[in-house]
Amino acid sequence: MALSDLTLAECWAYRPELTVPEDLDAFWERTLRVDEPSAATYEPVETGLTQIRTWSVTVAGHGGEPVHGWLHLPADATGPLPCVVEYLGYGRGRGLPHEKLFWAAAGFAHLIMDTRGQGWSAAPGATADADRYPAGTVPGFLTRGVTDPDDFYYRRLITDAVRFARAAQEHPAVDPARIAVTGISQGGGLSLAVAALVPDVAAAMPDVPFLCDFPRAVRVAPRGPYGEVAEYLALYRDRADQVFRTLSYVDAAVLAARATAPALFSIAMMDQTCPPSTCFAAYHRYGGDKEVRVYEFNDHEGGTAHQQAEQLSWLRELFGR
Repeated sequence: MALSDLTLAECWAYRPELTVPEDLDAFWERTLRVDEPSAATYEPVETGLTQIRTWSVTVAGHGGEPVHGWLHLPADATGPLPCVVEYLGYGRGRGLPHEKLFWAAAGFAHLIMDTRGQGWSAAPGATADADRYPAGTVPGFLTRGVTDPDDFYYRRLITDAVRFARAAQEHPAVDPARIAVTGISQGGGLSLAVAALVPDVAAAMPDVPFLCDFPRAVRVAPRGPYGEVAEYLALYRDRADQVFRTLSYVDAAVLAARATAPALFSIAMMDQTCPPSTCFAAYHRYGGDKEVRVYEFNDHEGGTAHQQAEQLSWLRELFGR
């Protein structure tokens, strides 16, 4: 493993002029406009754990389609709690109910969103995509509908992510003024998008974020999902302008400029999946107060447990607990 992108000094200086669609705000306003979305439902789950209570969650996502997840609460919780809403990495599903317990063990409500159509890698999923593609579909999401912003997969996924943040705000155990969104890789990109599209989110914690600075990422990422777009354009040589136009509507570095909540980023300088320059592009454009933790010798795993400890300390100071 070696440095495959810009140096750290070059990343600090890298501030690309990204294409911002003229109708970006109108596109997302139209996408997210719903008259009366169905209320989220919560079914208790018996996990055998004594210190954490868990519910299986169903939220009406894009098109009213059911999107699943988990809600964890400390067993002795009283009063509205600060909440961490977590989005998952590329290929992951919500997994088993006892897999992710850190935030509830720290005294937070923890809402985890399943990823529609995914769940083929490290953890199974339970949510189909657009009622056509079952959970567990193998890679190919970056080119699903990529010639039309209205039909693009990530339009649906970002809508789901916004709806989960809204569901957290409406839950009686959650303090709606203390909600943080977070995630690793794809989850980091989604947390940036939600911070931009849900202005009353209180904090964002994107780790090694995916979905950032597509024009550069597609051209320089040595491995991972960005290569799907390059492979697609190697075959459909006349569609580059059309494809990058679609990607600009969901580019987390573009959307980040609209976010205002405090943010804690993490970036890994030897990341071969999400090149650090693309993550810095989102960091530089982020509209709210921000900090970053840089892991100079790490690949896409980033800071892992070290970063989680950083997040806990940062979030407790921000939320006053």
